[in-house]
Amino acid sequence: MVTMTYSLLHVLFHQGAHGYLPVNLTLTNFFGLLGGLLVLAYVANRFARRTRVPDVIVLLGCGILLGPVLHWIDAEHFPAIIRGIGTLALVLILFAAGLELNLRRAVKQFMAGMVLAVLSYGLTLVCVTYFCMRWLDLRLMTALLVAAPLACISGSIVLPILDQFDLRYDLKTTLVIEAAFGDGLGALGVSVLLGLVAGGNATSTESGGAILSGVFGLFLFKFLLAFVIGVVAGALWVKLLPYVSDKQFWQVLTFAAVLMVYSGTHAVGGSDLFAVIVFGATLANLLDPQNAMRVFEFETIAGQSDQIHSFHSELAFLVRSFFFVLLGAMISFHGLRKQLLTTFGILGVLLAVRFVAVTCSRVVWRGTSSRERELATFLIPRGLITAVLALEVIQAMPVELEFLPALTFALILFTNGLVLVASIRARSLTEGAVPVEVD
Repeated sequence: MVTMTYSLLHVLFHQGAHGYLPVNLTLTNFFGLLGGLLVLAYVANRFARRTRVPDVIVLLGCGILLGPVLHWIDAEHFPAIIRGIGTLALVLILFAAGLELNLRRAVKQFMAGMVLAVLSYGLTLVCVTYFCMRWLDLRLMTALLVAAPLACISGSIVLPILDQFDLRYDLKTTLVIEAAFGDGLGALGVSVLLGLVAGGNATSTESGGAILSGVFGLFLFKFLLAFVIGVVAGALWVKLLPYVSDKQFWQVLTFAAVLMVYSGTHAVGGSDLFAVIVFGATLANLLDPQNAMRVFEFETIAGQSDQIHSFHSELAFLVRSFFFVLLGAMISFHGLRKQLLTTFGILGVLLAVRFVAVTCSRVVWRGTSSRERELATFLIPRGLITAVLALEVIQAMPVELEFLPALTFALILFTNGLVLVASIRARSLTEGAVPVEVD
């Protein structure tokens, strides 16, 4: 274990190589640095709750300071490491998001949230793809691979932010449902596109119609397969919980079940991350003492869902904090300057499309004021899901997409800046908010 950790240190910290300052980092010092980063993450989280400034910005800033500013960390070998850390954090966050989807309490807002999520992601995917083809002169499949990770909002940022807003119950629940499924839609879209690329079904000679037809068919297949696996796995785990939940370390077994659902779904060709969300949602709703599935003899024990959620949320906090610091250390200032105009162009597309999606979804999202729709329009942060999926698509086309890390990082910063605008607008809604308790 010590040898493996020490090898990791040499990957992360090069002593005197590539112009980086010599850093005498022993194993003990590394643990001290890791502890300091976790303290910083906790402080940033508390700061975010007081000021509503996303803690992601603080963590990224710390990474920039350690990497491109002070040159203490060599980011040359980070992509392989950061993909693993980021994916693990994403699995944990999506599972926790699924646990928050209590369909019995949110049945009235479920359709509105789903329509907003699908409409927002679909329109953004199409419009960003068109922008990349026109502005960057990319082929259709390459443009789709750029747009797919950039099109989804980050539930790992939106969900904590919404907890701090004193909004109407219907409004908050709709946005929570959208945020929870937003990550899953992004993961599903990227997995479909990568499947087409890996299968050789996306050649440059194919027409746009043929590619889009293949995307839709594979999307539907992966969605249904992941949904079935998530529901079945959740039902089986609820059946097993009464036999293990009174034993020590039973939370670790649930974590193991999450990882097996993820890897098993990936192995059979489904959307692994979406299956994790469905698995969490199935557990939350079957463990609800008032669920309608009691007629099928699903035994429930009070507080199980809350205990599972607390355990996995703290794990996610640990891994997520480390991820964003490493991501900040990867940034190149030269790449940021080079992609600045493209970033502003895509940011404009994101805002315009989001406004259209929020306006059109009023068909099912009734009773909203113009100020509430304005809040929903600005609440489009990109974060962990965007960074992880961007690293995934870069592996498919490393030469064509070498500009994507800088573009992704810039969009994460600017869209999280828009969260500040949304926070300011939310304060004016607080006075008129009438919280509704739904049992």
